[in-house]
Amino acid sequence: MMGRHRSLWVSLVSFGFVLFFSSTFIGVPSALGWSKEGHVMTCQIAQALLEPEASEAVNRLLPDYVKGNLSALCVWPDQIRHGYKYRWTSPLHFIDTPDNACSFQYSRDCHDSHGVEDMCVAGAVKNFTSQLKQYREGTSDQRYNMTEALLFLSHFMGDIHQPMHVGFTTDEGGNTIELRWFRHKSNLHHVWDREIILSALADYYDKDVSLLLQDIQRNYTYGIWVDDISSWKHCNDISQCVNDWAKESIQIACKWGYEGVKSGTTLADYYFDSRMPFVMKRIAQGGIRLAMVLNKVFAASEEGFTYNNNVGR
Repeated sequence: MMGRHRSLWVSLVSFGFVLFFSSTFIGVPSALGWSKEGHVMTCQIAQALLEPEASEAVNRLLPDYVKGNLSALCVWPDQIRHGYKYRWTSPLHFIDTPDNACSFQYSRDCHDSHGVEDMCVAGAVKNFTSQLKQYREGTSDQRYNMTEALLFLSHFMGDIHQPMHVGFTTDEGGNTIELRWFRHKSNLHHVWDREIILSALADYYDKDVSLLLQDIQRNYTYGIWVDDISSWKHCNDISQCVNDWAKESIQIACKWGYEGVKSGTTLADYYFDSRMPFVMKRIAQGGIRLAMVLNKVFAASEEGFTYNNNVGR
């Protein structure tokens, strides 16, 4: 088990990278996270907001076959998490918090099922941000693969903003709360991962993700969220920021995710209409904050993050 636990820090070696990437898209079971659509939109929002230095770095780190499109690989961490080499990454997609506490404390909650510290999505965002910082400094540790670090960070910035990824321990973030979404079977976690997004696409956007993305972008460019952008992007200490983002998620999960839901419930129009704005806002926040992080770690200036490991302990 020790090798599995150490992998977060030392396993990102770069052998057979492009070959491995091309093979991961074949026959790998998908896993729970934002849906493909949610992760793609998060990364598209982020890439559109990159400064020139960050945009150039991202393009250099991406494999040639995606032609500079970060969103093409933003679901990769879900696709490989059950394979032998990357099984150690599974705990990095979520945080289990005490049932009904409606709070997040890093020292209490950021660990895997064996109690290994930092093995949660908040710890992962910190770790891969720190790894990418070495790219700009020209001091990249040969143990780390910078391309993988970029893809893990981009994905986990989506996961930490999905409220049910910071859910209750006993029900596994809503995964064991089986219910009906309109007329078909689902569970509470999947409702927030994908059902709300797919229903929105079907009802309002002719199943066209690009139209939904345009609406989200309009809302933060000159719409209802325009005055909130500066506060969303404020982040000096990445350790404090991941705490804040996780706290936002568990608070939404408590107030809007779990509220009024139990096994066997049928969720329909009221739940969809009242929760959809939160899903879209969290996708926007994840994308805007991912751009902020990448702009800072790849900036040519000395501006960057502080890392206070005592925050939240």
